[in-house]
Order: sequence, then C-alpha cells, then structure tokens
Amino acid sequence: MLRATAVVRKAAVKPDRVADTVMLDHEGRNRRRIALTGEGGLAFLLDLEKATVLNDGDAVKLEDGRLVQVKAAPQRLLEIRAENPLRLMRIAWHIGNRHTPAEIAADAIYIEEDHVLAEMVRGQGGTATPVMRPFQPERGAYDHDCGHDHGHHRHHHHHDHGHDHDHDHGHGHDHDHHHHHD
Repeated sequence: MLRATAVVRKAAVKPDRVADTVMLDHEGRNRRRIALTGEGGLAFLLDLEKATVLNDGDAVKLEDGRLVQVKAAPQRLLEIRAENPLRLMRIAWHIGNRHTPAEIAADAIYIEEDHVLAEMVRGQGGTATPVMRPFQPERGAYDHDCGHDHGHHRHHHHHDHGHDHDHDHGHGHDHDHHHHHD
C-alpha cells in the first residue's frame, strides 16, 4: 500500500501536486498511523513518525511525491455563547480548567458535544447549542508541534491547589478531589 510519511502545511501545498482529498474529523486529524481512502478513491497508509495535528488545508505527502489534501469534516459540536464578553470569558475559563479542546471564535466557543459541559455552561448563564461544523480547536500553549521535530516534547503537569475540597458538579455524581501541599 502507498504510504504517506510527511506533512505539508497549508501554506506550502501546491494545488497541482494534490492527487486526492481526505475528509477527517478532529480525532482523525490527530493520528500517526491509519489506513485511509481519499474522496477520489486513492487508498494509502498514513505512516508518520509521531502523532501530528493535521489542520484543514494541510496535506500529507505520498512516497511518489503526490499530495493528499486534508479537509476538516463537519462533526457534532456545541456552540457556546453568552450575553456579554465577560460571561463568555468566565465560561472559557471553566472549559479550560477541564482541559477540554476548544475552538475560540470572536463571539462563541466550540467544543465537542458533552452533556456535562453543556449543563455547566447553562449553569454559568450561557447557551450550548448543538451544531454540525468542522472542529479546529486551539493548540495548547505547550504544544509545539508545527510539523517539524525541534526536540520538543509535551510536558505533563499536575495542579496543586493547596487545599482539600469536595464539590458537587450537579450531574448525578460527585468528584472527591484530594489536594495536598508540602
């Protein structure tokens, strides 16, 4: 099977080199190795050295030099809105605190459909409306993947809030968080 072993970022994609297009949802655009078939029927194996985020408009380079362009497929998301920017910023903080991938627009936030987060948003005075659209979440501040290997690696971190607490998220079960400080 033909292999795709390199990523070409959108700005460097030459339309005359594009042999086919593949539509992938957010999860599908975050893979290292998977068999795929383009919309034109071209079958190939995505075989990257490491899992890489493929953005809408990027391409993967086949062994024979041709490109397969990546398109972000529409998927079920929640469109989160609020009556004013301050309320939307507070909701964004709560979403970020849960380490949930989010796409930030001028007047809305988009997240993957999640009934627990939808309830949290409504509890904060926002709206969470199901929509179908491509999902292109923000890249994390510590995510240095730009298609090149610069020796970066993801750092895992743990939160230490310096106190013990239990709290009810209001969705049918409690979370018991034990935070300890030295």
